Amino acid sequence: MFKPIPVAIGLRYLRAKRRNGFISFISLASILGIALGVAALITTLAVMSGFQQEIRDRMLQMAAHATVSAFGEPLADWQRAVDLALADPRVAGAAPYVEKEALLNGPRQQPAMVRGVVPADERTVSVLGDKMVAGTLESLEPGSFNIVLGRELAAWIGVGVGDSVVMTIAEFNSTPVGAMPRVKRFTVSGIFEVGYNEYDRSMAFSNMADMQRLMRMQEGVTGVRLKLHDMNLAWDVARDLALELGGPYRVSDWTTDNANMFRALKMEKTLMAILLSLIIAMGAFNLVSSQVMLVTDKQADIAIMRTFGLSPRGVMQVFMVQGSLIGVIGTLIGVISGIVLTLNLENILFAIEKVFGVSLLPEDVYYITGLPTDLKPEDVLAITAVALVMAFLATIYPAWRAARTPPAEALRYE
Repeated sequence: MFKPIPVAIGLRYLRAKRRNGFISFISLASILGIALGVAALITTLAVMSGFQQEIRDRMLQMAAHATVSAFGEPLADWQRAVDLALADPRVAGAAPYVEKEALLNGPRQQPAMVRGVVPADERTVSVLGDKMVAGTLESLEPGSFNIVLGRELAAWIGVGVGDSVVMTIAEFNSTPVGAMPRVKRFTVSGIFEVGYNEYDRSMAFSNMADMQRLMRMQEGVTGVRLKLHDMNLAWDVARDLALELGGPYRVSDWTTDNANMFRALKMEKTLMAILLSLIIAMGAFNLVSSQVMLVTDKQADIAIMRTFGLSPRGVMQVFMVQGSLIGVIGTLIGVISGIVLTLNLENILFAIEKVFGVSLLPEDVYYITGLPTDLKPEDVLAITAVALVMAFLATIYPAWRAARTPPAEALRYE
């Protein structure tokens, strides 16, 4: 869109040595500022995306991709729901469950969500059986009234395998002394750890038949949990199953069940991107300064170009080409540096820990150790576009000022 002459002059200005060395320094600072901002933004967003991916994967190890349940009452026809779900080629597993919030009492007490499951079916929808650190999931036999606790939950209550806990639920029995909550003693037969605090600290599992008996649900269940081959189809699969069953059913999927968490993670990533974009903006402001000083330094050249017939628009294009190329160089350096830094971040972290003898992410403090990264092409493209736009906008005012330079005034003292 630029004429050949302005492009050629702009390129020559980019290569030529400045009469004022300070201008060259500011131009270099502009390139480095833009490069630093782009590299920092790419690396930070990749790390945040990596942590989001890690959290989502750990959560989905235990959470159902989709759930179908009845409204305000037990789901009686759950066996048919399981059969219909397993007949769908999109479904990898289906398991009934009974869920109730309860108060668990041991040496200390702690509220928890207790889920009654069938161990064999539960293995088809979650990795609970593979995350046992003590005991086994198969210990949850019907009539045993055994319970499996998350590791953090067991620590808070102060119990281990073989100890007893008393479960109290908000279901009341009529007695001669009035309404009393239902209470049942369970034996801790296992402890699990999935590395996700919401489950390790607030979840417990028992046999589905034992929970049905405690809650007096007969053969009914709370709902059916589904695991899919493609979790992005969760809502469609659950909706189709509910329509096939007929009647009013509540349908949810992993995105709606954890909407607040995903919304918070997305907002955090967006705010971090905006804040780190200020580094790129700082480089763009340096570019404005260097271009303004360059225009002042080239007053005589501008006047000569004008007397040779170059229009004010052509003069403006000269300095926009020169300034935009600085932005392109800085952005290119930043993109390459950011990608290389992201791909080698684990090695850099290991080297820092080895040299200084420190552990930046100790396993006894953080569930996630190391720095998981997820370098997304769309993030890199968006950052590149933002940097180029900022650099282009930074050239407009200095170029406009150059175009307004009067030739006679510029040559008066030459």
